[in-house]
Amino acid sequence: MPELPEVETTVRGLAPVLEGRTIARIVANRPDLRRPLPVDLGQRMTGARVTGLGRRAKYGLIHTDRGDTMIFHLGMSGRWRVDPAEPWAHDHLLIETDAGRRLALNDPRRFGSVDIVATDALADWGPFAALGPEPLSDAFDARYLAARFAGRAAPVKALLLDQRVVAGLGNIYVCEALHMAGIAPSRAGGRIAPARLEPLVDAIRAVLLAAIEAGGSTLRDYARPDGELGYFSKQWRVYGREGEDCGCGAPIRRRAEGGRSTFWCPQCQR
Repeated sequence: MPELPEVETTVRGLAPVLEGRTIARIVANRPDLRRPLPVDLGQRMTGARVTGLGRRAKYGLIHTDRGDTMIFHLGMSGRWRVDPAEPWAHDHLLIETDAGRRLALNDPRRFGSVDIVATDALADWGPFAALGPEPLSDAFDARYLAARFAGRAAPVKALLLDQRVVAGLGNIYVCEALHMAGIAPSRAGGRIAPARLEPLVDAIRAVLLAAIEAGGSTLRDYARPDGELGYFSKQWRVYGREGEDCGCGAPIRRRAEGGRSTFWCPQCQR
């Protein structure tokens, strides 16, 4: 599933096409993805000028001058295609701007979603209401983590994947950040010394920023809007490297938990 860096990369790729432009036409080729598309999608978006783009957790945001925001989630296999030469199967939503640029939301598995919410009500929208702070924001720091981890027996990896604790982190980047910080993914959050939380925050930010710079990780069907593949997977420290040398001489280990794989170094991470 595309994680925070992939969604951020997608939003940045869409901005030059959409920002400041008027949506001349929007066509839904089917009535639903993971859930039904808004029935008034065409009415609310056609003729609207895009005032900006953003991201919240793993959702992309397209703001308009009508006070509405179109929210998209890429699900397991979704991607936007910019100025496609020809239609593809599973191009479920088409957008055309007043400049003649075209976008196609392609989602073979249909686990993605598209919603429209009043911009001033975004914070209270269901999926956003309980989200924690963005990991690249000033609100996410060692003091915040200490408060959220206090007394918690749950593993630190599970806590970081909890969107109520911090928004947008996914399996790959939590594995990578924990390795960079030298913290075992199974360590109870409440048993991590306060002095280790600052390096953990720094590691999370460093991993995310490096992944965004690299265009994300290439996973299954994910590609950037320009069709290029992200190459952060070439920088993975532990993820997907079971049995390989971590660099300290110890082999990287993997275990499956709840449908996810955890990768870590038993020597470097305590």
